[in-house]
Amino acid sequence: MSCWKTLVSIATYNERENIERLVNAVRKAVEGVEVLVIDDGSPDGTGQWCEEFQQEHDWFHYVQRGSKQGLGTAILCGMQYAIDQGYDLWIEMDADFSHPPERLPAMIEAIGEPDDPVADVVIGSRYCPGGGVQGWPLRRRLMSRGVNWYARILLGLAPKDCSGAFRCCRTAILEKLDFSEVRSSGYSFLEEILWYLKRVGARIVEVPIIFVDRQYGESKLNRAEAIRSLWMMFKLGIRNWFRSG
Repeated sequence: MSCWKTLVSIATYNERENIERLVNAVRKAVEGVEVLVIDDGSPDGTGQWCEEFQQEHDWFHYVQRGSKQGLGTAILCGMQYAIDQGYDLWIEMDADFSHPPERLPAMIEAIGEPDDPVADVVIGSRYCPGGGVQGWPLRRRLMSRGVNWYARILLGLAPKDCSGAFRCCRTAILEKLDFSEVRSSGYSFLEEILWYLKRVGARIVEVPIIFVDRQYGESKLNRAEAIRSLWMMFKLGIRNWFRSG
């Protein structure tokens, strides 16, 4: 394993059933990796566990935001933390084990060596060859495929999985972004940030993962959020096609 200084960022809300096991699994998968948990005021004890765990481990970091502010702003918080603290790589993953920790080494390896990186962004992809999804009904599979097709057409994105949140980025490329331009606070953030990364010349590659639907806790995605995300992508698409921003 190359010697990148790496931060794994995990956004949480009511993930007490998962967070301890996930943090341990991440550390087992990648020796020396550091972990940041960004919690939005979970009432189930997630934050309390993080506070206590942080006192015992200097590689574990914790940000408490106090209220639900959206996935996009949590991811931005993690990106900014990685930049400010001098990490080489920033990795985002879900807290519910839908993103397999055992694929972390492959994602880091796909970036290349610190003195010769071959990629700037690696997506843990459900839809590139070798990837897949377990535990989703047909309706959700079709919806996810449709959203990715929609994003690729509207925003001119090349990856097969534009809506996946399992990502590894060089902080050197993140520093080229103006985070104040980002308009999405929810799930459309994932497509929007890829669009900005494309515009600054990021080399984006995919490695296959098997996405497993959560076994504990409840999904944070609902119908209203899905509609907001599609509308936001439409507005970004107008900017993309007419180059008005």
